[in-house]
Amino acid sequence: MATQFFSRYLIRSTAFALCCTTSMAFAEAKHGIAMYGDPALPQDFVSLPYANPEAPKGGKIVTGEGGTFDSLNPYIQKGTVPWQLRFMLAESLMGRSYGEPFALYGVLAESIEVGDNREWAEFTLREEAKFSDGSPVTIEDVMWSYEKLGTEGHGRYASLWTQIESMEQTGPRSVKFTFNTDNRELALLVGMRPILKKAQWDGLDFTKSGFDQIPIGSAPYVVSDFKAGSFVELSRNPDYWGKDVPFMRGQANLDTIRWEFFADSSLVIEAFKAGELNAHREFNVQTWDDQYNFPAIERGDVVKSIVPHQRPSGMTGFAMNTRLPQFQDWRVREALITAFNFEYINEVQTGSQQSRITSYFSNSTLGMQDGPATGKVAELLEPFKDDLLPGAIEGYTLPVTNGTQNDRKSLRTTLALFEEAGWTVQDGVMKNAEGDAFTFDILLKVGDDENQSIIDTYVTNLAQLGIKPTVTVVDAPQYRARTDSFDFGMTNFRVGLSLSPGNEQKSYWGSEAAEIEGSRNLIGIQSEAVDSLIDTLLSSTSQDDFLASARALDRVLTSGRYAIPIYQWNISRLAHAKELKFPETLPIYGDWIGWQPDVWYWED
Repeated sequence: MATQFFSRYLIRSTAFALCCTTSMAFAEAKHGIAMYGDPALPQDFVSLPYANPEAPKGGKIVTGEGGTFDSLNPYIQKGTVPWQLRFMLAESLMGRSYGEPFALYGVLAESIEVGDNREWAEFTLREEAKFSDGSPVTIEDVMWSYEKLGTEGHGRYASLWTQIESMEQTGPRSVKFTFNTDNRELALLVGMRPILKKAQWDGLDFTKSGFDQIPIGSAPYVVSDFKAGSFVELSRNPDYWGKDVPFMRGQANLDTIRWEFFADSSLVIEAFKAGELNAHREFNVQTWDDQYNFPAIERGDVVKSIVPHQRPSGMTGFAMNTRLPQFQDWRVREALITAFNFEYINEVQTGSQQSRITSYFSNSTLGMQDGPATGKVAELLEPFKDDLLPGAIEGYTLPVTNGTQNDRKSLRTTLALFEEAGWTVQDGVMKNAEGDAFTFDILLKVGDDENQSIIDTYVTNLAQLGIKPTVTVVDAPQYRARTDSFDFGMTNFRVGLSLSPGNEQKSYWGSEAAEIEGSRNLIGIQSEAVDSLIDTLLSSTSQDDFLASARALDRVLTSGRYAIPIYQWNISRLAHAKELKFPETLPIYGDWIGWQPDVWYWED
């Protein structure tokens, strides 16, 4: 869209903007919106059900992160930024409840109105909404934020912007977005963009990365201290405007949130044991069992909490870059998955205590079901049956080894798959008919010790097949640059999926995203079936259709053999100071963005 888009709509007179169209006259302003039906919480709800509106204010949480950072602007493409920061600095028109699959309630906006088919959405700002510097949040700020983020911001904001046909001020505190795509989710997504202060960026380059300009938002916390690459500290704004907004009651209870950074991620747990941190999320079950017996735990000063969830597993593992010729044959990808020998690696790494991801939406109702596709799922797959890979329709399960380091049966299976794809072992080296060796680069990040250990074992397994990949370990900025430009053969990746998959699926798996540098489609998936199923997912008007399309998509992605899945976490393991508490009522998403530290509190 043209960069003049914002100014074109801003100059509309208020008198003209107040003239409602016929379709708007019949719209009903509501306090929230859900993907299907009505949101669960009523107009007069007091707080989110998993927040404690009586929680005391005070205290601090200090957590550790592996890696570093060189910027505090999380809304642009450049720079390495603490991942949590984009959720902490700025608020959006509406906020997401993680007690429901996909429901939003007003934050900066007091109400939302939508068209009959959700072809447009209109928001009315709360009169009391203010930025952290005390200045009011205006419609001008809202419209500027949408255009600036959509045209110059991080790539994650571009897709929505291209689907907005028009943006217009319709009243002193109201703005209407009309969409150019038949996509019911857009009415929700448009309420979730961060709102920044336009005046802060007058005469400045918004895309410039660094520490000179920390974006001003309206959220409860502001960056109060930092040291480049070392730590970031946020302090609760005592004059926060939204403390009585129902969505925010029981949130932002802690006075201080601090993130400590360690170049070597293995030092994070050591810092926690030493008392430098007071909360830690543990991903390794064996470490949880073996190392969480230090004095602070024995004294009761630190407690261990298990938090279950009902969200999809997502995909954690090692992505294969299908843009490269050696990964384009599905039999090669299946062979590399078989050669991974998860059962042996799991025994070495966790004592076989960690379950494996079985599909992208496993651990949830959205996951593909065992056996052949039936009913609506089968109907959705039928048009693509000639192009789908084996397992999509009849059912697919990951290969299983006997758990020993040298599983001869799996080795034979792997060699047979390579041979079918035109690769054989010649003089101890896996080669094709032209004599070219099969090899690839495995890209890892400095300090990622667990994945490094897993890959070391994998490389040993591959050596038995005459395959010698190159393992390249780079620092965080280099890793970001290389993954953004898809300069790798295989790399570790993590894609978290929700109970309400939507437009983000296009950036994860869509054909268009495969060609966009910096997109989340690291694998490079370009599949007509995937694209069509995502479209069906987005246009579903019933829960049944939505469920079927998600399960069908799961089948196509899983049978695509695009990644080597590793551990599934259907619980979170959290160790924390005994004074750090969380409400007894847990959201269905469990330990997810918007839970820690948002609803946690300090109680002596």
